Amino acid sequence: MSASPGEANGSPANTRAMTRPSRLGVAILGARRAIARNLASTFGVVSERLGHNFREFLAERQPLIWVLAAFVGVAVGYAALGFRLAIGMFQLPWLWTASERVVSAAAQVPWWNVLLAPMIGGLIVGFLLERFVGGRRAHAVADVIESRALRDCRIDVRTGLWSAFLAAMSLGSGASLGREGPVVHLGAMLASSIEDRFRLTPASRRALFAAGVAAAVSSSFNAPIAGVLFAHEVILGHYALRALVPIVIASVAGGIVSRLHFGNFAAFAVPEYQITTYWEFPAFVLLGVTCATVAVLFQVAIMLSERVVWRFDMPLWLRTGLGGLAVGAIALVFPEVLGVGYETTDQALYRNLPLSMLLMLIVAKTAATAISMSVRFAGGVFSPSLYLGATTGAAFGIIATSTFPDVGASHGLYAILGMGAVAASVLGAPLSTTLICFELTGGYSMTIALLLTVSISVALSQAVLGQSFFHWQLGKRGLFLQEGPHKSIMRRLMVSSFMTAAAGDEAGATRLDPASGSPWLLPSDTLERALRTFDTTGESRIAVVSDADTTVVIGYAERIQALNAFNRALIDATVEEHR
Repeated sequence: MSASPGEANGSPANTRAMTRPSRLGVAILGARRAIARNLASTFGVVSERLGHNFREFLAERQPLIWVLAAFVGVAVGYAALGFRLAIGMFQLPWLWTASERVVSAAAQVPWWNVLLAPMIGGLIVGFLLERFVGGRRAHAVADVIESRALRDCRIDVRTGLWSAFLAAMSLGSGASLGREGPVVHLGAMLASSIEDRFRLTPASRRALFAAGVAAAVSSSFNAPIAGVLFAHEVILGHYALRALVPIVIASVAGGIVSRLHFGNFAAFAVPEYQITTYWEFPAFVLLGVTCATVAVLFQVAIMLSERVVWRFDMPLWLRTGLGGLAVGAIALVFPEVLGVGYETTDQALYRNLPLSMLLMLIVAKTAATAISMSVRFAGGVFSPSLYLGATTGAAFGIIATSTFPDVGASHGLYAILGMGAVAASVLGAPLSTTLICFELTGGYSMTIALLLTVSISVALSQAVLGQSFFHWQLGKRGLFLQEGPHKSIMRRLMVSSFMTAAAGDEAGATRLDPASGSPWLLPSDTLERALRTFDTTGESRIAVVSDADTTVVIGYAERIQALNAFNRALIDATVEEHR
């Protein structure tokens, strides 16, 4: 009997033929399941990581920081605009114009206006400083750096407003200073006052604080890129991605305000120029050496003037009045020294001034600025640095092009290079100053020459003086931030931040006998003093007494606690600098 079809299909051969595909299907199914598990695991890891980052982003309140940065940028932009208008208002009674073309206006008024206006302004500024401003001086960039380093980015609103008002009066009456320093302080003060309304982390406070500075530079110079770099380079002292976004937002907002009211124009109109041959680079090197010499002499002149002026005991109002009279006397011969000096800087860029005039203006501007700074007129050194750089570069260019007419660069180039080199050496901010020169002049094609000149000038200035002008100002107060971040941390942290308060009935009950010679600390003492006390006494635990009564023990400070607080602060600073 023949096999049925069903039986035929059940043969061993057919069974093997069916088994092979089924095993392959099982293997494919297993592989699919493994891939699915891997994908699910990977997706879970990625989603967990992204969720963690996003939760951390929200926990640090970054969206709020960005919104606040935009608000700070707009507020600072209009504050800078109001500051410029205030200068014009103080200038109007004696120059009969609010224009920034001070030299042209001074030629149209009687000579006694030029002589007496700085003196009268000095008398009023000195009187107001003596009566209403703590420390009897107006605040500027160095105070912003100090606030960032030691005071958790806090600036007193009253001091900030008084400083801005007195700076506008000083510049409006003809003091030979700059307007950018007061604007930077005003911007930082506005950012600080906004920060105080929100409970921000220390890192976020510093970022928003620097954002106010960036907006001030951006709106004052119409230079948003330079504002970002200046805030990082001079105020924060480091570059961090987390701080970059709010600083950029504020700088752009401040720049937009400036362009809405003044147009999208460079601060200085620059003539056509070009680097005609690479044989000019030795001249650029020599220009760097020359600018370093001018920058060093400028700073030394301010230091020596301050030493001489303060040897004489007299009321502050009389000191500023006599200083103003000296500036007015210089302005009778060289009206170019009055005020911010942008008109003369423009003339130097176009090489409209003869060599003899340029050389005399370098000396006259240095003397007028040194006098204005030493008698405590309110203002900054940025504009005078640009002025001296432009006149130095223009004078150097005349000599270079007349000596080697076949290889000399076209007009204006050496003046631009000089602006960057002298300003960078004085401010100690080579990168942001280079960008400021680019954005002020709209000249990006001389990048190599500018970087070379600036780097040589900064290096030689640091070799001679060892610090920027701002750090010299801070050094006079005993604050040496260039020594490293650990110094500012040791002076910022207080004993109250790591001490153990006396518990229960012990609080205020324990007394310290002054005659016992036992060491003690105050809650307001710095970590630096605490560590020195631990070191000199050899004690591991020291009593902390009340600020009001040094015989009342309110707690104890331990050496290990002080070191732990110091280490935590160093770690936090390192994390902040790399995020």
